[in-house]
Amino acid sequence: MTTHALYLGVDGGGTKTRFALVDGAGTLLAESQLGTTYHPQVGLDGVRRILGDGITAVLDQLGRTRSDIAQAFFGLPAYGEDSRATAALQAIPAQVLGHDRYACDNDMVCGWAGSLACADGINIIAGTGSMGYGRRGAAAARAGGWGEAFSDEGSAYWIATQGLNAFSRMSDGRLPRGPLHAILRAHFNLVDDLDICAHVYGEDVGTRGDLARLSVQVAQAANAGDAVAIGIFQRAGEELAQIAEALRVLLGFQPGETVPLSYSGGAFSAGALLMQPFQAALAKASTDFELRTPIHAPHYGAALYALQLARQQAA
Repeated sequence: MTTHALYLGVDGGGTKTRFALVDGAGTLLAESQLGTTYHPQVGLDGVRRILGDGITAVLDQLGRTRSDIAQAFFGLPAYGEDSRATAALQAIPAQVLGHDRYACDNDMVCGWAGSLACADGINIIAGTGSMGYGRRGAAAARAGGWGEAFSDEGSAYWIATQGLNAFSRMSDGRLPRGPLHAILRAHFNLVDDLDICAHVYGEDVGTRGDLARLSVQVAQAANAGDAVAIGIFQRAGEELAQIAEALRVLLGFQPGETVPLSYSGGAFSAGALLMQPFQAALAKASTDFELRTPIHAPHYGAALYALQLARQQAA
């Protein structure tokens, strides 16, 4: 590894993809952001295009070329969740880099690498989707993240759909109408409550990430005192803590052994609404969890991990 070598980190996600270049000292040199690389939404060609454009964007900031990238790490959403698609995803970085100095895995690795600076412990992701990933020595494990159709509990998407469910119940009279009802009516400028279906199922509906952003309105309702919305965040925190507890067991942490635990993802921007029930549920599950503020963002973590991989290969 020479001092002029570059190390690329790519953090894909259900809403956005972020790119970072660092040098051999781990200094951030360039970064950029583009749209999602969630292949069920944009297709493999879309993934290839976004990765190529993002790499060009960060290299152009430095006047460098792809050959200057000594090692790269690509964390891609849904990687490892479909054998045929995973094989195709694994091949795409070579096509956009022009060389094979890279590793590829699920974007969960980026969250861990950033929040804990590649150290042992667990990271809980609550972004568009949700899942957890952790390491302890040679052991690595994931939990959650089975997709929005029947999983991703505690994610922004899950919070949003729970909020929409509550809206429908409030509209019908199955639940008392709280602030959530008025907030969603105003957000969609509804004349008739049933018109909300067009915003969710209609021809011009947004993406999975767009729907997940409705978690902001659910948070607004909770902050306005809506008991149902508060309950949604309570359950979200509990669900995320269950992922953490499953990983503590899977990774073989022993009773009394400190379990470093951090977090990443936009759902945590709700602040205390999510963090307080999450912390309470963690404490109930095990007193060994040590909640830590994330050290770095996931895209920078991906670049640090690329640097770590290069050092391991050189050793």
